[in-house]
Amino acid sequence: MTESEGNHEPSAPSEPPASSDALWAYTRRSVVFAYHLLMWVFAFELAMQLRFDGEISQPWLTRQWPVLGILVALRVVGFYRFGLFHGLWRYAGMPELRNIAWASTVPTILCFGLGLIVEDLRLPRTIYVGEWLASIVLVGGSRFAIRMIRERHTSAPRVDAVHALIVGAGDDGESLLRDIQRTPNSAWVIKGFLDDARAKSGALVRDIRVLGPADEGTLTRLFSELGIKLVILAMPTADGTRLRQIVEVCRRYGVQTKTLPSLSHRIDGQLPLAALREVAIEDLLRRAPVQLDTDQVEDFIEGRTVLVTGGGGSIGSELARQLLRFHPSQLLLLDHSENSLFHVERELRATFPDAKLRVLIGDMTDRARIEQVFRDFRPAVVFHAAAHKHVPMMEANPAEAVKNNVFGTQVVADAAHEFQARAFVMVSTDKAVNPTSVMGASKRIAEMVIQARASTSQTRFVAVRFGNVLGSAGSVVPLFKEQIERGGPVTVTHPDMRRYFMTIPEAAQLVLQAGALGQGGEIFLLDMGEAVKIVDLARDLIQLSGLRPHIDIDIEFTGIRPGEKLFEELLHDHEAYDRTPHAKIVVGRYQPTPAEIVYKDLATLRAVATSGDDGAIRRVISHMVPEATLGGPNAMHEDDDEIPEARRSSLTPAAQHA
Repeated sequence: MTESEGNHEPSAPSEPPASSDALWAYTRRSVVFAYHLLMWVFAFELAMQLRFDGEISQPWLTRQWPVLGILVALRVVGFYRFGLFHGLWRYAGMPELRNIAWASTVPTILCFGLGLIVEDLRLPRTIYVGEWLASIVLVGGSRFAIRMIRERHTSAPRVDAVHALIVGAGDDGESLLRDIQRTPNSAWVIKGFLDDARAKSGALVRDIRVLGPADEGTLTRLFSELGIKLVILAMPTADGTRLRQIVEVCRRYGVQTKTLPSLSHRIDGQLPLAALREVAIEDLLRRAPVQLDTDQVEDFIEGRTVLVTGGGGSIGSELARQLLRFHPSQLLLLDHSENSLFHVERELRATFPDAKLRVLIGDMTDRARIEQVFRDFRPAVVFHAAAHKHVPMMEANPAEAVKNNVFGTQVVADAAHEFQARAFVMVSTDKAVNPTSVMGASKRIAEMVIQARASTSQTRFVAVRFGNVLGSAGSVVPLFKEQIERGGPVTVTHPDMRRYFMTIPEAAQLVLQAGALGQGGEIFLLDMGEAVKIVDLARDLIQLSGLRPHIDIDIEFTGIRPGEKLFEELLHDHEAYDRTPHAKIVVGRYQPTPAEIVYKDLATLRAVATSGDDGAIRRVISHMVPEATLGGPNAMHEDDDEIPEARRSSLTPAAQHA
């Protein structure tokens, strides 16, 4: 016989006896409840005394008690409904005050209405108004009084606290100040705000004054007068030029700078103080935030199966993050790198646990695998971000550049056409314009491939060109940071080398928008702002690391590498462009090469790529892309009079025929 089957003492109750914490919580709530009852009775009696000048006649005394009972009962229900008996008063804020107003107003209105119906419950209107105001003041004021006492007690900064300024007296600056003031023994004491808005000058934000604009004169004066050692940039929407001006002044005077990201860029909605970080190069290159036409993008993506090739890469993974905001029915990420896909999948599943996500291993040059993916999943929208992109590496391996960037694109585009995808968006590059590298020329030919396919397909094929993205794998910023961490030198190819830059999220968002805009055959160009000198980028990174260029860290010029050019362009010499409904996207007016010529040249290119003859590959590329000036010992460039007339027509600017 088991113990449970035999006679034994009755088991203890399943619920343990109340702990001391539970007893304290019960006691606290009882006291809070009793306090509210007392305040409501006091408010009502105060209103009665004021209305009748302290001499209440018997008829009104008879009526006040049932009215008070009904009013208190309704208030109890309202306050319980809004959770006002459970809140911690030391954290009281505007949401709680709003709830107090609602929970006080509705019972007052109901009691007044009841008095209009029942003669014995009718009281003068001024009594209802008076008790309503008094109850809100007493109940709400007590909460805020406790909060003020607590904040005054805990907000004293340390004796050795750093004197700081906040630049930006908006919502972000105010929330940061509130966070700092609530921190016990804060390491910082805020001495003032700076804001460029003249209307705010002299105003107080939580008892801290706005001392003027964030110009050089004001900054240098306050550094001296107030002993400022830290400037906090609470301007999430300010452009990089404005931030650079402030950081440069602070740098000259040895004042540290930190920045507060916008709420949308904070991790899990973290508080401002926790989100503060050092100023990064992305901040100094920042431009006005991208404003998406979310309705248009949502209509393009929502409820559809979307495929991203190169889903493990910098652009592909960011496209995935942005796409999941628009609720595709299924998101497919295709890449040949299992490690990249593993990390991206883990991140996306943690961030979007309800998303239907599939990761697929495969090479885009493998036609059978690509067709299987399209056959099994029938993607409606394809974002083609897979490519070989490193210029010097592709210069040394032109056959692989062609196989991957040209024929891989053709394989995916053919599958999109065959399985009737709704849209195909290819991620291109500014290096495709007047290319001096095999990589750039291969991407230009890839653009020609999808334009040729667009001419005979119901699928909307478009390409999107943009320049360098900050922080992408293998790009210049991570390389410079690595060199700085090693103690230098930082290597720059040429003092006049310039590039366009944008952040990865900005690039991905604009690719989505361009895809939604496309009707078929367009080459969209993203507004990249002003080109940046690479040597200036290197100096900024060194200084942001707290070091001095040419003193702590050397900058060495190594010479232009094979295939590189001093500056990139977004438009060919013979191209014009048209505006689109989106301010940061234009569409190039570039007359496509006839499809039959493209396919004939592709057959020749495939043959030489398979043979591995680098010189022949360069010659065919130069034939297909006459504006290309490819380097290398075996390169051969055709003169204009040797280009066939049919090829020459592809360089005719459409603007001349408008």
